[in-house]
Amino acid sequence: MTQNENVVTRNLKMIVEYNGANYHGWQRQNDMMTVQRVLEEAIGIITREEIRLIGAGRTDAGVHAVNQAANFKTGSKIEETKLLKGINSLLPKDVVLKQLAEAAETFHARHDARSKVYLYQIYNRPIRPVMYKDYAWFLRNFLDIDRMKESLLLLMGTHDFSSFSAADKEIKNRIRTVMDVDVKASRCGMVRIYIEANGFLRYMVRNIVGTLVDVGKGKLTPAEFIDLMEAKDRRRAGLTAPPHGLFLMEVKY
Repeated sequence: MTQNENVVTRNLKMIVEYNGANYHGWQRQNDMMTVQRVLEEAIGIITREEIRLIGAGRTDAGVHAVNQAANFKTGSKIEETKLLKGINSLLPKDVVLKQLAEAAETFHARHDARSKVYLYQIYNRPIRPVMYKDYAWFLRNFLDIDRMKESLLLLMGTHDFSSFSAADKEIKNRIRTVMDVDVKASRCGMVRIYIEANGFLRYMVRNIVGTLVDVGKGKLTPAEFIDLMEAKDRRRAGLTAPPHGLFLMEVKY
C-alpha cells in the first residue's frame, strides 16, 4: 500500500554496503537489477508500503559501496533494530544494511551531503591477482606513485572538471571542489587512490584515475596533467578506469 497522509511518518536514514558487480548501478531502472530496487523491495515487504529511497550517491554499474547513505519515509511503527534485521533477512548476500536510525523530518541523503569520499584500487604487480580480481584494476607495468600523487594534489580546490566528466550535454555546471586526496601504495602491490569532494560528475573519479595511470606510466608529466584538466576537453584525458576498482567509502554530513 502507499503511505497514507493521515499516518505519522518517520524519516529513516540508512547506511548500506554492497558489492556492485551484479547490479546496474544504484538507481532504479526499468527491468534492470539495481541496488535501489532490491532495497526498496525488501523494505516494502517488511513495512507493507511502497518505498522510495533517496540515495546520497548514484553509483554506476559495477561500482561498490562501503558506506552508501540513503533515507526513506515510512508509516511503519516497527522499531529500528527489528526493522534492520527484517530487511537484512530479505536482502541478497551482496547487499547489507549496516545502520538504520530515525533522522530529522527534513533530512535528505543527497541534498544534505557536504562531501563524499571515493576510493579507487589498482593492483600493480607483474602477476594478476586472484583474491583482489573483483575489487582492483590489474596493471602489471610499474607505476610511479610519487608522480601520481604529485599530479593528484594539483586537483585540490575548486575547478571545472569537464576534462574528467562524461559527455552529458544536460550537465550545465561541471565545477566541483576537491577537499582531500591521497595515494597510498602497500607492499602487496595495492595502490589506493582517495578523493573527497563536495560532489562528483559521472565517471569523474574513473576518468581521473585513468589519466593518473598515464602519469604513472610516464606518458604524462604532472604539468601536462594539470594543463589537460584546464583544457576542459574530455578527449585529451586518459581512458575511463574500469568500475570494479571503485568504492564509495563515506558520505559526510
